[in-house]
Amino acid sequence: MKRIFTKFSVFTFLCLLFMNAASAQNITVKGVITDGADKLPLPGVGVLVKGTTTGTTTDASGSYALSAPANATLVFTYIGYTTKEIPINNQTTINVQMGESSQDLEGVVVVGYGTQRKRDLTGAITQVKGDDIAKMPNTNPLSSLQGKVAGLTVVNSGSPGAAPTVRIRGVNSTNSSSPLYVVDGVHQSNIDYINPADIENIEVLRDPSSLAIFGLQAGNGVIVVTTKRAAKGETRVSLQSSAGVQKVVNTIGVTNAAQFRTLYDTYLAASGAGQMDYRNYTADTDWQKEILRSAFLSNNSLTISNSGEKTSTLINLGYNTQEGVLKFGRFQRYIARVNEDVKITDNIKVGADITGSHWNLNGSSGDLNNAIWAAPIVGVRESETAYYAMPNFQRAQVGNPVARIYQNDGNSINKGYRVVGSLFGEVNFLKDFKWRSQIYTDLGFNNSRGYTGLPFTVINLGEGAAPTEYFNNPNARTSVRQASDEYRKFQQDHTLTYEKTLNEDHKVTAVAGFTSIFESTTSLSGDRTDIGLNIPNDPSFWYLGVSDKSNPSNVTGGGREVSSMGYFARVNYSFLEKYLVNATYRRDGISRLAPQNRWGNFGGVGLGWVISEESFFKDIKGIDFLKLRGAWGTVGNGQGIADYIYLPGLSTSNSGVFGDNIYPGVAPAYIPDPNLKWEVVRGTDLGLDIRALNNRLSGEINLYDKTTKDIITQITLLSSSGNTSYRTNLGTITNRGVEVSLGWNDKIGSDFTYNISPNFSYNKNKVESIGNNINFVLFGNGVNNRTVTGESIGHFYGFRQVGIYQSTADLDKLPRMSTSLPGDIAYEDVNKDGVITDADKVNLGSPFPTWNYGLNVNLGYKGFDLLLQGQGVAGNYVYTQRRTAQFTDVNYEINRINAWTGPGTSNIEPTLVRRGNNYLMSTYYLEPGDYFRLRTVQMGYTFKPEALQKAGVKNLRLYVSGQNIHTWSKTTGYSPEVPISNILGGGADNGVYPLPAVYTFGINVTF
Repeated sequence: MKRIFTKFSVFTFLCLLFMNAASAQNITVKGVITDGADKLPLPGVGVLVKGTTTGTTTDASGSYALSAPANATLVFTYIGYTTKEIPINNQTTINVQMGESSQDLEGVVVVGYGTQRKRDLTGAITQVKGDDIAKMPNTNPLSSLQGKVAGLTVVNSGSPGAAPTVRIRGVNSTNSSSPLYVVDGVHQSNIDYINPADIENIEVLRDPSSLAIFGLQAGNGVIVVTTKRAAKGETRVSLQSSAGVQKVVNTIGVTNAAQFRTLYDTYLAASGAGQMDYRNYTADTDWQKEILRSAFLSNNSLTISNSGEKTSTLINLGYNTQEGVLKFGRFQRYIARVNEDVKITDNIKVGADITGSHWNLNGSSGDLNNAIWAAPIVGVRESETAYYAMPNFQRAQVGNPVARIYQNDGNSINKGYRVVGSLFGEVNFLKDFKWRSQIYTDLGFNNSRGYTGLPFTVINLGEGAAPTEYFNNPNARTSVRQASDEYRKFQQDHTLTYEKTLNEDHKVTAVAGFTSIFESTTSLSGDRTDIGLNIPNDPSFWYLGVSDKSNPSNVTGGGREVSSMGYFARVNYSFLEKYLVNATYRRDGISRLAPQNRWGNFGGVGLGWVISEESFFKDIKGIDFLKLRGAWGTVGNGQGIADYIYLPGLSTSNSGVFGDNIYPGVAPAYIPDPNLKWEVVRGTDLGLDIRALNNRLSGEINLYDKTTKDIITQITLLSSSGNTSYRTNLGTITNRGVEVSLGWNDKIGSDFTYNISPNFSYNKNKVESIGNNINFVLFGNGVNNRTVTGESIGHFYGFRQVGIYQSTADLDKLPRMSTSLPGDIAYEDVNKDGVITDADKVNLGSPFPTWNYGLNVNLGYKGFDLLLQGQGVAGNYVYTQRRTAQFTDVNYEINRINAWTGPGTSNIEPTLVRRGNNYLMSTYYLEPGDYFRLRTVQMGYTFKPEALQKAGVKNLRLYVSGQNIHTWSKTTGYSPEVPISNILGGGADNGVYPLPAVYTFGINVTF
């Protein structure tokens, strides 16, 4: 359960006044304060006699005692929980369960270089609690954000240890659209080194005024992660452990052996070829089943924390393992984190935090497309070292999928180490000022080694007059490969904060600071093939030096350095808790650009009006809180800028012969733009926050308009001596949309509680301009995706299918290509010129979803709890690129059973005969990407504290969980979540790794 502890997070009141004078009328009241959800005691809860300064706080066991008038009212206050007021009514014992609520406006959220009360926010910031993250069986915490935040797109992968693709409010640039991650102050590009169970909160910052303080790195939004700290005033040991199995629910529908023979015979007959000799091909192999498996998954976290008057310490140990559903992949990660805070005096505090992680990845060499394409009439193997080859018609292009996996199983070692640490010092002075200095480091070391052994024996089954033969490649040689990468980051932040309340009406919080970041990387890699000796299949020999350097080798290396610096200031002002102002300024510089363009200015303004605090609103019933807010700001997008591109670059070119000598040639790799600058994102937000019906109903609505200008674009300059690329600021992209988040918290009777939280968002992306004066177009994934002025970024570009040419009569009367034949796809003649050409290609839809939505339901009855989560997207398309293989004859997907075989047989599926016209990008290969997924079903039981006391256990919860249980979708792949990381060429299903269903059992225990 979430704990937020800061110097100002609890009320501490001492009973100092009027004790003796009032003793005759007072009674002693005592009790225990617990968390309403997990029944754990809450230390540090403020207990105040209403209308007085008399009060106390609960101790480590959640107990309190104070003297108060018998007719008084006690006020119980705790940050992150709903304040409770309970009349004493002569009671001497009052036990209270505090309810934590996302509707609690007094809760604190983390913003850049500080915190704010939720009720004082002028921007769009959504907080996700660490407990909600820890419940999910994901090794990467970002995966668990899917469906929880309006305006946030998360595309997950089932590959072990893989990080999801994250987008906030659409795609802002043709370069990078990934958000900035800030983990306990450290600026990061990923957070895969964090134990999901060690997270306190995650805040998603989306509006320009909230982002402005991060300057050039905030153009794509910011996700702030706060890890856990020791609970105040107690020693606690917590264990979270789960284990489960992953299973692929949906495989791609392909023909079995009998269906394949029917279709292939039809194809051969239509092509005028002879019939296939099937005498030795009697198998019926499901190649997907052969390379997929049910896979084990486990997540474990142990936390030990202690907090006293002067020091607090937290130690977290984590272990995650995830097998891949594609044999024989496996990911393991070990995490250790230590946090220590020391209060030297009442005004001086120091602390340190260090996280170390080690990962080990055994990747699978399985090829999902290969399994889809392989003919099902072939058996798997004769023995463990002899595998059947594919039929002659695909033997050279499609290998035995199982042989490939077993050949390379265990032949690679991929390991990484990462250490992220920080030190801070904090001084409070002159009552209202606080100085904080913090330094950070992030060090990463990745190493990999691999081996390619001799291939298995290949069995070429006889066809026609050719006999069956056993083949061992006499030219095969063993080889080794080795790589090493290092990553270093050093960051410093220095801030001065002023916080003051004047006359109880004016509240001011101001922060000013300085920050700098230095990053560098180095990489070395190489491979070597031994042409004389066979290198043993033993990891002890998998080094380049094991083979003589005279053998064929490839060696490469690289590195980079980049520095950035920034100055910032922000003022938050509140008057009467009704009128709110947030003003931010930041000046940033980065070494990636030429000296004259390195510095830029960014800023933002946020305004808020708490309408419900107005006197005219007091008579309005049913609405407890109503706030109108607006924000405007500018930030930069420095993440998409390549290193050193303001400097000239050279590349190898054609060689020249002078006399008897050959001299290598060089040519410009690109033409630098001396005026290149970073991209600038400007945005405007309007928002409404509401709490109604005794705070049971909550709502948040955001309207946004975001424009990215000066898009860094690479164009090709034509030249008689060769084409040259040129990067310059060229273009404008807009994203406009709406976000809605709702919540309903209530209970029926005293035992049944429930919470329903739906959210949805809409985003419209448009390229307003990109090279208008030069008729410029960007293509991606070949020419299947296009970016052009007036359309959405990276949209699919091709022909619209209008049917199938049924006969030569159709060819005579309908627009067609010069090579079109009966049975081919008929395309729309968009320009009405009577022929089908590239001029008839159009925007076929976007790979990026227009709509994102989620639904979260929590039910509780006594000790039982039930969690239901659903999530989905709409408005995008998926390109089934896996179906476009035409390099040879491959197995058929199940839709090809309905292929055209003569007039009237099909008006959708073309002929089985391979013709180039039918493999062009068109709506035939697009599927609606809309889906709704039953993301999570979890049921748990929490034992009563009194049943655990004898065992020394404070809390025990057992649960069973299912994730990705069912997906409603019209896509035919393993998952409708196809990659969108490639901005210009996303949305293609070209062998997407399956996203499996996950079934787990878990235990959470606290001592």
